[in-house]
Amino acid sequence: MYVRSDRSAGAEWWRTIDRWLLVAFLALIGFGMVLSFAASPNVAERIGLDSFHFVKRHAVFLLPSIAVMIAVSFLEERHVRRLALLVLAGSIVLMVMALFFGVEIKGSRRWVSILGFQLQPSEFMKPAFVVICAWMFAERQRRPDIPGNLFAGILFIAIVGLLVAQPDLGQTILLAGTWGAMFFMAGMSWLWIVVLGGIGAVGLLSAYYALPHVAGRIDRFLTGEGDTFQVDMGREAIVRGSWFGQGPGEGTVKRVLPDSHTDFIFSVLGEEYGIILCMVLVAVFAFIVLYGLKRSFNETDHFRRFAVSGLVILIGFQSMINISVNLQLMPAKGMTLPFISYGGSSMIAVALTAGFLLALTRKRPETRAGKVRFHSPIEGGLEAAE
Repeated sequence: MYVRSDRSAGAEWWRTIDRWLLVAFLALIGFGMVLSFAASPNVAERIGLDSFHFVKRHAVFLLPSIAVMIAVSFLEERHVRRLALLVLAGSIVLMVMALFFGVEIKGSRRWVSILGFQLQPSEFMKPAFVVICAWMFAERQRRPDIPGNLFAGILFIAIVGLLVAQPDLGQTILLAGTWGAMFFMAGMSWLWIVVLGGIGAVGLLSAYYALPHVAGRIDRFLTGEGDTFQVDMGREAIVRGSWFGQGPGEGTVKRVLPDSHTDFIFSVLGEEYGIILCMVLVAVFAFIVLYGLKRSFNETDHFRRFAVSGLVILIGFQSMINISVNLQLMPAKGMTLPFISYGGSSMIAVALTAGFLLALTRKRPETRAGKVRFHSPIEGGLEAAE
């Protein structure tokens, strides 16, 4: 695409970008567009909209999402931190505003209306939170006199407090799992593991008794009694699809489920395209997580190690929760499948996550003996560039 003598920004980006991760994210985007055609027309018709209403909106959100992912991937490490700090600060302000002025949907205040657009600030908070916590953990590793772990803990408590106030238990669990994994990699002692595990258990128990909708979801999952229509239909759709599916457009679950284009889009995939294609999609998510962890474990820089690990764990946890709900392996959470489910806030926020990840895994230039070389931790060596 570019000659080696080309020193333009685009050529430099193409030489240093991790193309395996880039291809994996583009594959997810392609999956999402195809499944939008499969899952959303029936939903739109059922509520009186044009058949391709959600398809068109998905495509509209897709273009800025790709632009965000590519633009952010151009950033240097210090600019990634600065952007994450700005996004985190803005998200926290909007999350506070949502509690007082937000749009209430199904008993929760998670959305704010800006210039006619509905925005979910917590979606953008997640990748920014991971990057900033990674920086705090890294500073603690670099200079033990800096209480980076303490600051990361305080930030975590503040964010969890805002999420619980909405309330949004699904995002709370997702963020707690990601933060806990990062803290563990940063050298958390076994005492902290026991203490935080106990606090988490008490928090879940408190949510069960304090929030009726949480108790209802858990009870329905454990007993199978009550309104389990969506999760039952989602699992049965995957079973009906068998290995090779009923065929494009032949699924029935999308005709009856109100969330078939969002929370249960994996069930549509299973019914129409079969378990084999479901396994392919799962394999793409697994590749992103495992490849990203491999990259991070070979990193010598603490910040990049924690940030890359945290970002891929965030993507992995979120996809795992969505797929587990579709397979009836855990209570319904209302969690989108990254780059696959319909939703503007979710799609652009995942693109921001992908952009941060691509930026932090780019090959880094080093000067040796008058030549510029690009260091790639995954390859364990230096690749010469003229």
